[in-house]
Amino acid sequence: MKILSWNVNGYRAVLKKGFGEFLLSARPDLLGLQEVKASPAQLTPEDKEFAGYKSVWNPAERKGYSGVSAFYNKEPLSISSGIAEPRFDGEGRVITLEYRNFYFLNIYFPNGGQGPERLAYKLEFYEAFLEHIEKLRKNGKAVIFCGDVNTAHNEIDLARPKENAERSGFMPVERAWLDKLTGKGWVDTFRDRHPEPAQYTWWDYKTRARQRNVGWRLDYFFINREKASLIKDAFILPEVQGSDHCPVGITLDL
Repeated sequence: MKILSWNVNGYRAVLKKGFGEFLLSARPDLLGLQEVKASPAQLTPEDKEFAGYKSVWNPAERKGYSGVSAFYNKEPLSISSGIAEPRFDGEGRVITLEYRNFYFLNIYFPNGGQGPERLAYKLEFYEAFLEHIEKLRKNGKAVIFCGDVNTAHNEIDLARPKENAERSGFMPVERAWLDKLTGKGWVDTFRDRHPEPAQYTWWDYKTRARQRNVGWRLDYFFINREKASLIKDAFILPEVQGSDHCPVGITLDL
């Protein structure tokens, strides 16, 4: 089973850049999209369903902001949105699909770069989300979550760590949550298999950073440690264009 995740930075924009061709070529069983900036009402039926795929959407209440969606070719047992926290759920940040052997959570984590209030909001979301997945974990299934975490964990995860040490996305307080997450037995599937540097998933448009591979690894797949043997591979697809992020993925043996 192949699962992909991609921050598309505007679904309607990426539709015009070949999203349908990408989906039908990559053929994932599940695809989580973040920062879709669109609601189903703004899309045609052809925009939401492709050959063999259905989609589910959790848009933000604010138009043109945030939002997540998931495309799937195997019917889930259940679909839910949010984490039952109203102050977070209005921003359209979480979709969960439940299958027989696992939960799949697609998340767009908040960006803390708009000042102290948003940084505090981001950190509070982190804690609420961790509590949420720890509850799911008790059900005995694999819990797989993916998305734009909006933080690079360690120095290896961005090209210029020293220059960005005080910038949101690499601040010690943000990185400390990822330390806490992994300390509780949540496995960063890509780093678990790929210790090599210069593996990034986001590049700044303004500085043409992608051409120079001056990037950040902000997009992840995590799984609870006790189910980590299900992961057969984890990968990044830097060649896929259309957004300032590229897709990331895993393959599972279920």
